[in-house]
Amino acid sequence: MRKSVTLLAIVAAAVALTSLACSGTPRRGPSKFDKKLVILGFDGMDPHLLEKWMAEGKLPNIAKLAKQGGFFPLQTTHSPESPTAWASFATGVNAGKHNIYDFLVRDTTTYLPDLGMVTRTPPKFLFNFLPLSKPKVTSTRGGTSFWVTAGKDGVRSDILTVPVTFPPEDVENGELLSGLPLPDIRGTMGTFSYYATDLSRYEEGNTEMGGILKRLVFEADKATSELEGPPSPIVRQQIEAIRRKGPSLSESDRAQLAELQAVQDVRVPFTLQWNREAKSATLAIDGQSIELTQGKWTPWIDLTFKVNVIVRLHGMVQMLLMNAGNELQLYVSPVNFKPDDPPVPISAPASFSADLYKEIGNYRTLGWAEATWALNEQRMDEKTFMDDLMVAFDDRARVILNRLDAKDWDLMVGVIESTDRVQHMMWRLIDPKHPMYDPALAAQYGDSIERVYRKADDFVGEVVKRVGPGVPVMIVSDHGFHSWRKAVNLDTWLVQNGYMVLKGQQPGDKKLADLFGGGTFWENVDWSRTRAYAMGIGQIYFNLRGREAQGIVSPGAESAALADELSKKLLTMTDPEDGTPIIRAVYKRDDIYSGPFLQNAAELQVGMNDGYRVSWQTTLGGSPQGIVYKNDRKWSADHGGYDYAITSGILVSSQPITTRDPRIIDIAPTVLRYFGLSVPSDVDGKALY
Repeated sequence: MRKSVTLLAIVAAAVALTSLACSGTPRRGPSKFDKKLVILGFDGMDPHLLEKWMAEGKLPNIAKLAKQGGFFPLQTTHSPESPTAWASFATGVNAGKHNIYDFLVRDTTTYLPDLGMVTRTPPKFLFNFLPLSKPKVTSTRGGTSFWVTAGKDGVRSDILTVPVTFPPEDVENGELLSGLPLPDIRGTMGTFSYYATDLSRYEEGNTEMGGILKRLVFEADKATSELEGPPSPIVRQQIEAIRRKGPSLSESDRAQLAELQAVQDVRVPFTLQWNREAKSATLAIDGQSIELTQGKWTPWIDLTFKVNVIVRLHGMVQMLLMNAGNELQLYVSPVNFKPDDPPVPISAPASFSADLYKEIGNYRTLGWAEATWALNEQRMDEKTFMDDLMVAFDDRARVILNRLDAKDWDLMVGVIESTDRVQHMMWRLIDPKHPMYDPALAAQYGDSIERVYRKADDFVGEVVKRVGPGVPVMIVSDHGFHSWRKAVNLDTWLVQNGYMVLKGQQPGDKKLADLFGGGTFWENVDWSRTRAYAMGIGQIYFNLRGREAQGIVSPGAESAALADELSKKLLTMTDPEDGTPIIRAVYKRDDIYSGPFLQNAAELQVGMNDGYRVSWQTTLGGSPQGIVYKNDRKWSADHGGYDYAITSGILVSSQPITTRDPRIIDIAPTVLRYFGLSVPSDVDGKALY
C-alpha cells in the first residue's frame, strides 16, 4: 500500500509540475513607449552578394531601406561563427564576457568534446526505472540580452528563433521562441534517417555528418524496420560513467561502451507495404497508416517514443518517398520537438510555443531547420534540398508575421537562417574554381543563393508593409561567407611540427554520431608530451598545467612563449600545391577577449584565408594523414575559422547611424538607447543611433 501511495504522489507531483510549466501568462497591456523597432536577422547574409544584387535591382525592398538610412558591412566576432556572433548581438559584449566561443567545448578533465551553448542535467530514476526528476537544460551563455534589460523597463518584445536562445530565458513583458541550439529529439543538430533497398550492408550505419542509413529488404512487397529516436537516459547514464574515466579506456571499458551504444536508442518499429506499379507505399507506424506517394512530402506525423512504461517522449517527422520504382528510397526528417508538447520548454512563457501552434499550425522547431546534412551525404538532390529549404524559410517567416500582426509589441526581433544554409551547400555552383563545381548543376541551380536572397527581400517588403513607414527597420547578419575549396588538418600540422604527440594505432575518422552518441576521442594522443591541440573551427588550446587533467605547459611565461612561437609558425603554413598562404592571421586570447569567461577561450584563434577551412576531422580533434586536401563535399562554403576581418556581416538601417564602421556588438546598446534606456556599464558596444 505504501508503494502505491508513493507512486501516486510522484505522478501527482509530475502532473502539477507540468501544469505549472505549461501555464500561460496574460497578454501584455498597452505600451509605455511611443515608438517601435523591428530587427530582422538573416544568418550569413554576405555584404558582397547583397551589394551586387542591390545594384542589379534584384533586392528593391532592402535597397529602399538602405537608401533611407544606409548599408554597411557589420564587423563580426573574432571567431566568426553563428553562436559567438549572435551571442555578442544579444549582449553587446565580447566572448570573454558571454562565454560562447564555438559550437563545441571540451571537458578539461577528459578532453572530450561536447556541444557548446548548453549543459544538460539528465533525469534521475529510482531503480533505473521510476522517474524522479525531469531533464534540465541550462545555457552556458553569460551576459544579459538586450531584450531582458529592456523588458525590465517595460519594453514589450517578441524574440523569435534568434540563435543562442535555447533554453529559453524569461523576458519580462516579452515572448521568446527558441532557436539554435534547440535540438532534435535525439539531442543532435538534426539527424535524418534514410531507408533504401539499394543500400549495401557496408553503407549501413551512421554517416560522418549526421544521418542514419538503413537497408530495406522486402519480402512479398513488405519490409520492416525501425526509426531511431532519443537515447534512453537510463542507458546514457551508464555510457557517461564509462566516458568520464578519460580518453584512455581499457579494452573491457571499450567493449562495454560499444554494447551500451548499440542499445541506447529508443526505437519505433514500422512496416512498409510497397505498391511498385503505383510507385507508392503504405507506412504503418505508431498505430498510424500513412500513404506515401513518390516525390510528395507527408504532413507532419506525430510519434511517441517509449523509454519505459512511464516515460514517453513526443516528436514529429515528415517523410519523403524519394523513389518507389525499381528501388525504394525513403527519407525521414529529423524528429522535431512537437511545439505543443516538447520534452523541455522551448519558449518563454512555456505555453507560447503551443499558442503559436494553435494559431498557425505545425512549424519546425529544430534550431537547424534545413536538410544540409542529407545533401552533404548525397542522400538528397539539389531540387529536394531547395524545395525543403524554402519551406523552412516560410516556417520562420510565418512565426514572425503572426507576432507582427498581434501589434502588442514595442520591439520585434526575428531571425531566419536559410540564407546561411543555402550558401553552405550551393556556393560551389557560383564558384568555378571550387572542386565540386558542376557546370550542368550550375545551369540548373546556380541561382539558388540569389533566389533565397530575393525571397528575403520579399519578406522584408511584407514586414515593412505591415508595420508601416514610421517604424524603423534594421536588417542584420552575423557574418559573411567564403568559398571552402580546400580542407586543412590543423591537428595533423601540430603533430608534424612536434606540438602534438601520437602513440599506438591511428583511430578511424570521427563522426557527429560519436559526438552526440557517447563516442571516444583522442585515443592515440600522448598527453604527457602534447603541448597544443586543435578542436572546433579554428581554435588551438594549450595543454595547460593546472587546467587540463594531464597538462604540461605552465601558465605565464612558458604559455606566452608557446603562443608567440606557434603564431609565427602558423603564418608560414602554405598550400603545398601552389604556395598560397593558408592562414591570414592568428589572434592570441588575451589580445582579443576580456571578461569573467576568459579562461574558457582557446589560447589561439586561427583566421584562414578565403578558400581554406579547418577539416571536419579537425573540428572533432582528429589528425588523419595529410595537411591540405580538396574539399569534395557539397558543403562548399563557410565562415567559421576564417579571419574575422574579411568575414563581415551586414547592417541595413532605415534610418541613419552615427558611424560607417558598425560592429555586431553595437546592436544591443543601440536598441537600449533607442528606447531611452541606460546602457549597462559592462557593454562593449556603442549605440549607433
